[in-house]
Amino acid sequence: MSIIDRAVRALERGQVVLYPTDTLLGLATLPRSDAALARLFEVKRRPQGAPVSLAFSSFEEIEPYAELNPAGRRVVRELLPGAFTVLVRPSAHARKVLPRALFGPGGTLGVRLPDHPVARELSRRVGGPVTSTSANLHDEPPCRSVAEARRKFGKDVAVYLPAEPPPSGRPSRLLDLTGPRPRWRKRR
Repeated sequence: MSIIDRAVRALERGQVVLYPTDTLLGLATLPRSDAALARLFEVKRRPQGAPVSLAFSSFEEIEPYAELNPAGRRVVRELLPGAFTVLVRPSAHARKVLPRALFGPGGTLGVRLPDHPVARELSRRVGGPVTSTSANLHDEPPCRSVAEARRKFGKDVAVYLPAEPPPSGRPSRLLDLTGPRPRWRKRR
């Protein structure tokens, strides 16, 4: 069994998986599971109510989760895949199938299409999005290597996928598409 197969099986069991993106190392769970999300918050020691973005494998996978007008769709196709988190209004489907814990202020949803083969393959293999939150404890800097993440999280993370190619080490930029015009936002 390959390591990606082990990661998929761990996600299907509600466990947390470390994976590389184009920006930072991320922690994945399956976002439709309240129990898996609770486990993710526990592992990160993150307070409930902090939104969590989703990583997708393709533009087509994003469509059912996001309300995008033609201009927003064009912006998404121009920027992604890449080092951006796009804030969108969730579709009726997303509001129905995703736990409220994923949504940000005003009910926004952060979506990513990482420019990294492992991140996209993980999402493709599970048949939908995975959570996309940096591999760090709440209010601490993100882990810069798989070895550092392993020291920080230990057995709380079920599978550590190799970070090849390595992430850039810079967080994604936030683009808000929920208003009448696209707007860059600062991370908090």
